This record gives sequence, C-alpha cells and structure tokens, in this order.
Amino acid sequence: MQFKDYYQTLGVARDASADDIKHAYRRLARKYHPDLNKEPEAEARFKDVGEAYEVLKDPERRAAYDDVGKRWQPGAEQPPPGWDSGYEFRGGDADFGGFGGEHSDFFEALFGRARAQAQRRAPPRAQDHHAKVQVELVDAYRGAQRSIRLQVPMLDAQGRIGLSERTLDVAIPAGVREGQHLRLAGQGAPGFDGAPPGDLYLEIVFRPDPRFRVDRRDVYLDLPVAPWEAALGATVDAPLPDGSVQLTVPPGSAQGRKLRLKGKGIPGKTPGDLYVVLQIAMPPAPDEAQRKAWAELARLHAFHPRADMGGR
Repeated sequence: MQFKDYYQTLGVARDASADDIKHAYRRLARKYHPDLNKEPEAEARFKDVGEAYEVLKDPERRAAYDDVGKRWQPGAEQPPPGWDSGYEFRGGDADFGGFGGEHSDFFEALFGRARAQAQRRAPPRAQDHHAKVQVELVDAYRGAQRSIRLQVPMLDAQGRIGLSERTLDVAIPAGVREGQHLRLAGQGAPGFDGAPPGDLYLEIVFRPDPRFRVDRRDVYLDLPVAPWEAALGATVDAPLPDGSVQLTVPPGSAQGRKLRLKGKGIPGKTPGDLYVVLQIAMPPAPDEAQRKAWAELARLHAFHPRADMGGR
C-alpha cells in the first residue's frame, strides 16, 4: 500500500490554510469534472482530488493524516508499525461520501471505520467515537487490564490543528478476537440538552509478533528443528502465546509438516487450535570434522531429493 500525498494532489503546501485548500479543490474539481473534461484520466484525477479534499478539509482527519505522514519513510512500500491505530475520531456528522463511495485502500485503512460508524449512528444521541488499538496476543489468552493512549485530533485556541492525548484503563476480555469492537459506554462525545454521552468503540488489533500468525481463533507457529530431530523424532520445547509446551516431533517429519495442538488457539466458546509448522534448520559445517560427517551421511544414505524431477 502506497502513502497518498494529499497535499501534492491538491497542489498546496503542508501548512496551507483551510481557505487555500478549499480554493485549490474547487479549481481542480472544475478542471477534472467528468462532465467537463473528456480526457481518459479526468475521472480518476477527479476522484483523487475529492479524496484529498475529504481528508484535508476536516481538522480531525487532517491531524491524523499529518501525524502518519511524519512517520512514513520516503519510498517505503509498507506503512510504519501501528500506523492506523491510536487515533480517536468523531463519527456522527462527518461527510464520508460524495464521490461515488470509492476511495483508495490508504483512505479506507485509516478512515473507513469512521464511515461505517457514521452510517449506524442514531441521530438523537451524542456522537460516538471510535479508535483502533493494538494489544498483545497474550491478552486474548489471559485477559488483561491495559492503559490505552489515544490521540485526539483537535483545534487549539488559535485554530491550529494538533493532537491531544488521553489515557483510558480498558479491560481486555480473554477470548477477544482481532477486529472485534469493545464498547466503552459514555466515553464518546459529551451530550447536550439532556442527551446522554456517546460511546467509544475500540477495534482490537494484535500487535505483530515475529513468532505467531493469527487466523480468526487459530494461531500458527513456525518452529525450527534440526535435521536429526525431524528424521529421528524428538521432544522439543515450543513457545505458546501464554507459556510453552513439550512437543513431540514424529520421526520422518518433513519440512512444513503441521502439528495440531487442539484447543491451544485463542480461547472462546469453541477455542481455536495452535498449528506448529516444522521448519528444518540446517546447521553450519565450519570445520573439516563436521564436513566429513555430512559426507559420510551422504555416502550411507540413498536419498535423492530431486528423483521425482528426473534428476540426481
């Protein structure tokens, strides 16, 4: 996914005023409107201009976008870790449509949740807020009490865009799944004229762990084993998100073999499984004695790994 430079799209500086952004948008929207411009690229440019304006005209979205832009490495194809988490947005009266409902993947990743929230909003209530937050995978196993730091885009007394922070103590229930929303009643926008306050919805994302991959409630672990452990069988220690287990590697195990640990995935009414995927790690042969050992193994073993390809 590529970073979208909305300032460049509108041809304005990063410190451009709201009026400058509006004037640039109106000029480019007229220039590329499909009814007025029949060039092949006009419609795509018109949508790009509209998307850029949707972000930069709104103080909340502009502040979050600017913060992401500071951390995105030039030329990087991947966003910085946690780039779309920790931002808290209003939802009720934001305009997330107007351009055919089509947006780039970049826009949808950062702002698409707010549009979905807005479409579900009940008009009489105060605004609900939403945010994406990262938690540890182990929290889904044990549950946890976590302090969540949120950055709230806002305007200061001088009308400048900035980020204010607030910290909430949140109970993460055992069995929580990635993508699940936790509702914090009354933690959204304050109500007026007797209306109750809105709620805060936290979308759960697991912090990346180099050891584990998650698919719904199932968890996958790539486990290195030595060639002799795979060939002869062995009992080895394997890490779990919430501890470790003694794992039996069957004799004759091949690269990529999956060993299923039933019920060791994310807890739930129907818990997931944990799959250990064996990865055969080749030891180095830095000295003559070790090279001779490998040569002797090759002499004794009538094994031809490319036999099914017609080669030796």
